[in-house]
Amino acid sequence: MRTGLLAKKLGMTRIFKEDGTHVPVTVLHLDELQVVAARTTETDGYNAVQLGWGRAKVKNVTDPNKGHFAKAKVEPKLKLVEFRVAPDALLEPGATLSAAHFMVGQKVDVTGTSKGKGFAGAMKRWNFAGLEASHGVSISHRSHGSTGNRQDPGKTFKNKKMAGHLGSERITTLNLEIAAVDVARGLVMVHGAVPGSKGGYVLVRDAVKKARPADAPYPAALLDSAAPNENGG
Repeated sequence: MRTGLLAKKLGMTRIFKEDGTHVPVTVLHLDELQVVAARTTETDGYNAVQLGWGRAKVKNVTDPNKGHFAKAKVEPKLKLVEFRVAPDALLEPGATLSAAHFMVGQKVDVTGTSKGKGFAGAMKRWNFAGLEASHGVSISHRSHGSTGNRQDPGKTFKNKKMAGHLGSERITTLNLEIAAVDVARGLVMVHGAVPGSKGGYVLVRDAVKKARPADAPYPAALLDSAAPNENGG
């Protein structure tokens, strides 16, 4: 098991194949994605790598984090995240990951925070049909109807589908395909939509339900050793 990547969602566009057909893609950006720390079984009880994205202003970084970044000899980062890895997939702090970490055609799992939609009714939140348009229904056409029972047990059970907060949840979309990779600009293009809004951060990792390509770089594709450009057709 190797590390995944932390990326920022720039939005959606499309790319064209050689036969003229177009593919809708989500563009993900890697900005100075570096290894900040390595967790080992001996010191932390588990194996993982901590990745940092972007570059933060020093005045906005807390003193403990300043020391943390200084120890790794990297610039302060805007966003930190950890990926569990195998013992032989640990990376040295300071290494910069490349978009060539994933290959065109590879299946990946993308995790992000869905768009928050505030308080929503049962029809929007759970796709309820609502009440009838006539036959005595008055002013409550979009209500969810009865939620309880009769005398036994005479209560509303927990986790009943009702109106409430919609969105702003951690969502993982499985088995998305890598459509194109631009190493020079640090872009990974995923076929289809991924969770979250523009400007949000997502985690991209090898699909757990599909085999990793045999020629995928292991333990990771570092920027110094990456190919100049690998665009998908």
